[in-house]
Amino acid sequence: MTENSEKIEVRDAEAFKKMPDEYQELLVHQLRAHTEGELTGADDYTEIFYPMAPNAFEKRVCCERAAEEMDHYIRGAQVLEGIGIDTAYMLKQRILEREHYRTEGVRRIHNWIGRALFSFIGEAAVLNIIEEMAQSSYKPIADMCVPVLMDEHGHVGHGYRICRELCQSAEGRAQVQAGLTKAWAVTLDLFGRSNSERSRQYVRWGLRRYTNEEARQRYIEQTTPRITSLGLKVPEDVSLRKFL
Repeated sequence: MTENSEKIEVRDAEAFKKMPDEYQELLVHQLRAHTEGELTGADDYTEIFYPMAPNAFEKRVCCERAAEEMDHYIRGAQVLEGIGIDTAYMLKQRILEREHYRTEGVRRIHNWIGRALFSFIGEAAVLNIIEEMAQSSYKPIADMCVPVLMDEHGHVGHGYRICRELCQSAEGRAQVQAGLTKAWAVTLDLFGRSNSERSRQYVRWGLRRYTNEEARQRYIEQTTPRITSLGLKVPEDVSLRKFL
């Protein structure tokens, strides 16, 4: 973090309204995207993963995860409401109508291996992003993230367990490896463009701790050992990427 961002502490909505326009615009954009993403996550679990779940237990887990994602949406919506922004319109939108989070990569998941990788590595990236938000200079965001992080750890752990079970056989490991190549590229792109000036602005204001590329490299370092522990090979960092 920069020296400037370390000194920033915005405790409530009244203090937020006194902050410069740049701070307000960045925060609103960040929280809109997060809140919309959580809502879309609920749709992903019910519309995509529930129908492909192989048994009653996994269908129940999909329902539980969807409920947690809706809870995360509600928490984000409440923080936005505190600064005068209504998100009820998001509930009426179809996924492809949403502005910030269309989950193009998730739309292309057609099997249970893809679902497992979504949680194992995809939600792990989201977890890293929320961990940054949990240290936000805007206290209502930081407070909001505490219970969200607890749920997200469970999501990642569930995806890892499915992948671990599949990797017990050579055939299953080969199938997970094949899916990993595409999933890895989509996941790394979640962090955005490496040369983003906007990400530097977020760091300056204490709304994030890392630039896009710093966050991506941190994620790669954290996740690589977990992937290799399953006997899998980590794909090249630039393979199939859209946002370099």
